[in-house]
Amino acid sequence: MNAPPLLPEPVPPLEKTLRRLFLTLFLRGRTSRGLRKNRAPQSLGKKLGLTLVFYALFGCVALAFKSQPIFALAVYLHAMTFGLLGMFVAASAGEILFNKEEADILMHRPVGPRQLLWAKIRVLVEVSLWLAGALNLVALVMGAFSAHGDWRFPLVHALSTVLEALFCTGSIVLLYQLCLRWFGRERLDGLMTTAQVLMTIGLVLSGQILPRIVFRLSGVLDASAAAWWMGLLPPAWFAGLDDALAGIGAGRSWLLAGLAIGITALVLWLAFGRLAHSYETGLQLMNEMVSPRVKVSGRRRWLSVLVELPPLSWWLRDPVSRSSFLLTAAYMMRDRDVKLRLYPGIAPMLVFPFIFLLQGHSRGDGGFGLAMSGAYAGLIPLLALNLLQYSQQWQASDVFRVAPMMGPGAICHGARRAVLLFLTLPLLLVFAAVGLALRHDPSQLMWLLPGLVVLPVYAMIPSRLSGAVPLSVPTEEAKSAGRGLWMMLAMFSSMGLAGLAVWAHYEGLFWQFMVGEVIVAVVAYFWMRQSLAKVCWRAID
Repeated sequence: MNAPPLLPEPVPPLEKTLRRLFLTLFLRGRTSRGLRKNRAPQSLGKKLGLTLVFYALFGCVALAFKSQPIFALAVYLHAMTFGLLGMFVAASAGEILFNKEEADILMHRPVGPRQLLWAKIRVLVEVSLWLAGALNLVALVMGAFSAHGDWRFPLVHALSTVLEALFCTGSIVLLYQLCLRWFGRERLDGLMTTAQVLMTIGLVLSGQILPRIVFRLSGVLDASAAAWWMGLLPPAWFAGLDDALAGIGAGRSWLLAGLAIGITALVLWLAFGRLAHSYETGLQLMNEMVSPRVKVSGRRRWLSVLVELPPLSWWLRDPVSRSSFLLTAAYMMRDRDVKLRLYPGIAPMLVFPFIFLLQGHSRGDGGFGLAMSGAYAGLIPLLALNLLQYSQQWQASDVFRVAPMMGPGAICHGARRAVLLFLTLPLLLVFAAVGLALRHDPSQLMWLLPGLVVLPVYAMIPSRLSGAVPLSVPTEEAKSAGRGLWMMLAMFSSMGLAGLAVWAHYEGLFWQFMVGEVIVAVVAYFWMRQSLAKVCWRAID
């Protein structure tokens, strides 16, 4: 008896295939180097495990709002979620949405731009919801048993958090599409970087203003007593949705809830419906070879001339460090992929110091705001060097290994000096100028010293601990999911350093504290430098 013919397996829907493809890329990266199939994460929970645990612990701060009105609790939760999700989406969207390598494979296949866009956005939203869920886990349980909450709060807050994640993602996508539509390919690279930085700063500011208002009002903030301008801040919209469905249900809450639903729907319609064809145009334009204008000139580039003049010629005596300095500086100033990752990644570090400076001036904090600014400036090279190790041209870094060098020490030194000169030094001068303009007392600049002392140590940490060789690691979106964790750890260390400096000042031990800090910093710096000189190249997997 003949066996019945085998039926062909049903072909899965295109949307499902694309979603699985981009999720796999997120989990495993875009390269096989260093990949072990048995160790590769199979779910977002395994990939983001440490980050999720830390987010959940950070979300325990919501316990301080247990006795407060629903609107005050929701404002704090949505502001915190808005800031952290905004930083993740703004830092990740550029490399997820516009990747030249994948376009070479997908553009000739029958994949519509809307399907491709929705598949990427779905993965981005899924990761955002994992992070938001961990951040709000404690609040979901606590809100149901709080003095003003009930069983409705976890359900309503989960819904509003999903809407918030969609709004953050849609806003970033819409911003990119408008840049493509209005300004075209010629100015796209610079505009995407600028738009991403401005969006990141706006999201961080929105996430910082509302919690400070809640704390200032001692938790008695409710929707009916809220100022009219709070309706201009997106976290207040989603907090109004929580208060309308699970709180007192005031008229102002329903108005804010309407804004949350209406504006989110409008953003999604524009980003994924009306302007979806602009995304296809953007992918095509990204892969076009645009010949740059050749400037006929016998003069050398200004940077090459600058490194041969004192004091840079004294600082860059080693030819390998000098070449690494020039290479890193060139990528920081010209490469689109590096700029889209670097500047939005450090943008929050530019916002918080100014917040502390202005807030400290209004409260008369005795120098804590300026000390925080100096400590945050020390964190800029730490974050920048971690971001600079990723590049779409990472294969070219194999040339480092064939050069007559035992290890990456000299290359790391050149990259570190480029970041210190072109990023950290200008920001320190800006912080000093703002602090001097606010306080009108040059002696107050001493509060910058604690951050300046540890600056060389912070700059050495990425190279020594994580082996951050510039431009040597393939671009992986999973790395950007942990940037929020890096930022929070960095902020906590800065607060601790500034707090110790202020405590030592009030105890009359400031200069003794500085002497001790200098000794510890010098020992740590030279130990890390000597150990980095002994590091050899890692084996290529």
